[in-house]
Amino acid sequence: QSDLAVQKKKIEEVETWLKMHIFQRQPKQDGSILLLTGPPGCGKTATLQILARDLGLQVQEWTNPLSLDFTKDDLRNMFGHDSNFHTFPSQAQEALFQDFLLRANKYNKLQMLGESSENDKKLILIEDIPNQFYREPGSLHEILRRFVRTSRCPLVFIISDNFSGDSSQRSLFPTEIVEELCIFNISFKPVAPTNVMKVLNRIAAAEATMNRETSGALDRTSLELLCRGCSGDIRSAINSLQFSSMKDCSLEKEFWSKKKNSSTIKCEEAGVSKVRKKSKCDTSEDQEIQAIGGKDASIFLFHALGKIIYCKREAVSEAECPQLPSHLSRHHRDTLLIQPEDVVEKARMSGSMFNLYLHQNYVDFFSDIDDVVRASEYLSTADVLCSNWSTRPVMENYSASVATRGVIHSNTSRAFAHQQGGMGFRPLHKPQWFLINKKYQENCFAAKSLFSSFCLPPELLQTELLPYLAMLANPMRNQAQIAFIQDVGRLPLKRHFGRLQLEALGDKDPGLPELLHRDADSDAEGLPLPSSQSSGSDLPGSQPQPVAAQAILEEEELKIEEFDSD
Repeated sequence: QSDLAVQKKKIEEVETWLKMHIFQRQPKQDGSILLLTGPPGCGKTATLQILARDLGLQVQEWTNPLSLDFTKDDLRNMFGHDSNFHTFPSQAQEALFQDFLLRANKYNKLQMLGESSENDKKLILIEDIPNQFYREPGSLHEILRRFVRTSRCPLVFIISDNFSGDSSQRSLFPTEIVEELCIFNISFKPVAPTNVMKVLNRIAAAEATMNRETSGALDRTSLELLCRGCSGDIRSAINSLQFSSMKDCSLEKEFWSKKKNSSTIKCEEAGVSKVRKKSKCDTSEDQEIQAIGGKDASIFLFHALGKIIYCKREAVSEAECPQLPSHLSRHHRDTLLIQPEDVVEKARMSGSMFNLYLHQNYVDFFSDIDDVVRASEYLSTADVLCSNWSTRPVMENYSASVATRGVIHSNTSRAFAHQQGGMGFRPLHKPQWFLINKKYQENCFAAKSLFSSFCLPPELLQTELLPYLAMLANPMRNQAQIAFIQDVGRLPLKRHFGRLQLEALGDKDPGLPELLHRDADSDAEGLPLPSSQSSGSDLPGSQPQPVAAQAILEEEELKIEEFDSD
C-alpha cells in the first residue's frame, strides 16, 4: 500500500468496505456491490488488487470471451455467396456473463496441495463489461437483482470516467438502481502531481540501480514536465517515462533538452517566489508539453465552472505588475491562477453552452448589485457575438472569452488574493433553459398533432390561434384539445409566477442533457389525425391527457338533455 500513489483516504474507504462485507458479513445478508469510478490511470484496479492480496482474498475477474470455435460449415455459411455476415456461431455474452456470476458465486476455488483451507474468501471483479449491456442496461439490472438475492461474496465494478458526455456510469448504474441494490460508490480523484513525481523518481532510481547507467535517465526538470503533461494519469506518466528513457529516441532527447534549457532560463530570469516561477513556466509551456508523452487534459463541467466563478488569484508586488493610471485604478486586479479560455476548452463543450451555465450560476457568487450589472452587460455582449448563425462557429471562442473574463473581472469581492469575498460555497445548477426548451418542444408537438386541420406552424398555433380559441365556447373540440387550450392559451392570474425547480449540477455531470429531438422519419411514418379524430394518445407525458371517449359522449349527451329540457 505504501507504493500506491492514491489518496490514503480512498484506500481506507475501499479497505473498510471489503472488511465489512467479507469478514463481518451476516449469514443471511444480501449480496453487496461496490462501484469504483474515477479517471483512467488513477489507481482503481491497483488499489483493489493490492488490498485483496493483503487481506488474503481471491479475485475472480470476468474477461469478455472471444469465441473462435468455428467449424468448416460455419465458415462456409459465413463467407458464402448468400451470406450477409449478420450471424456468427457464438454464444451471447449476456448468457456467458450470467453463467460466470452464478458459478463464481456458487463454488469455491479448488483446494490445491499445500494451501490452507482457511483462505476461502473471495470477491468478483468486473472491469471489462460486455458491450450488450451498454445497449440494453435493463438486462444487466435483472442479473444484478438476481445476484444480490443469492450471492455469497461481494461484486466489484470498475468504470473509468468519460469526458465526452456519454457516461457509462449513468447508463449502466442509474440512481434508481443504485438505491434499489444499495450499490456503494467510491470515486477516485486524479493522482496529484507530487505523488506522480515521487513515483517517477522512485522508478527512475530503481532503473538506474539495476542498469547501472545514468545516460538514459531524465533529470528533475524533465520529470516535472512529464508530471504536468499526464493530467493525473499515472499510467500515462510511466509510459512516457519509459519512451523518453529509451536510447534510440533522438527526437525525444532533443525535445527534452530544449524544454529543460528553456524552462530553466525562464524560471531563472523571473526573480520571484517559487509559486510564481511555477505559474510562469506552466502558462508558457502547457501547449508544448503535449508534443511527447502529453495527454489531453479534460475537466468536468462542475470543476470548470468553479474555476471561473471562484477565480482564485495570486498576489504580486508592485514592481512586477505595472500600475494603472489613477482614472483606471478601480480596474486593478491580482493575477489569475487560471486561463479562462483553457478552462472552457478543457470542459469539452461549446462556448455558448458554457455561457449558458455561467449565466445560470454567477449571481449567487456576487455580493454587490453593481457588480452583477457589469457582469450581465458582459454576458449580453457575449450573447450578441453569437447572435448571427453564419458566424457563430467562428465567434463562439470570442464569446466565451468575453463572458468568462467579464464575470471574473466584474466580481470586485474576489479582485485580490487576500479577499475571500462572495457568499462562500454555493451549489451549482443546470440552466432553466433546458426545462423551458423541453416544454416548448413538447407543446409544439402537441399543437401540431391536435390542431393539424388549421394548417399553421406550431408557433402561430400557440401565439395567435389558441388564445383566440380559448375565448370561444366551441363544442366541436374534444377533451384533449380543450385541456391543451387551457394549458397554453391562457396565462395564469397570479401576480408572481412560481420559479422553476432547479436541477443540481453534479461533479461528474456531462452538462449536455438529452433534449427532446424528433427526427423527420418519425413524422413521415404516419400523418397526424384531423382535429375531430385526434385522441391525443400519442402526446408526451407532460401534456394533459384526454379522458375516455365514452366519458366525452356521456358528457355531451348530458348537455343535450339539459338543453332540451330547458
